[in-house]
Amino acid sequence: MRAGIFAAAVLVGGLLVVGSAGAADEGIALSIKDHRFDPAEIAVPAGQKVKLVVTNHDATPEEFESSALDVEKVVPGGTTATITIGPLEPGRYEFVGEFHEDSAKGAVVVK
Repeated sequence: MRAGIFAAAVLVGGLLVVGSAGAADEGIALSIKDHRFDPAEIAVPAGQKVKLVVTNHDATPEEFESSALDVEKVVPGGTTATITIGPLEPGRYEFVGEFHEDSAKGAVVVK
C-alpha cells in the first residue's frame, strides 16, 4: 500500500515539474491597458533568456522600449507580441511605453 502511495506521489511530483517547465516556456505575460503596463514590475531569473508576452488591450499602438534592455517593439492595438530578453545580470531594468511615457512605465527585476 505504501509503495503505491509513494509511486503516485512521485508521478504527481513529476507532472508538477513538467507543468512548471511548460509554463516557463510560454513566457511571462505582460498587459497594456489604459496606457499602463500590468504588472508594472516583473521578476526574472539572472543568466537566462526570458520571453515576455506583451498583449496590448488598448485600441492604439504602444511601443515597448528600454535602452537598458536594448529593446524597441511596437505592439499594435489589440495584438500580442513576444519579446525575448536576456540573459541578464542581477539588477533593475526599466522600460516604458514610448507613446505614453507619462503612464506606461515598468521594470524588470533580475534576481
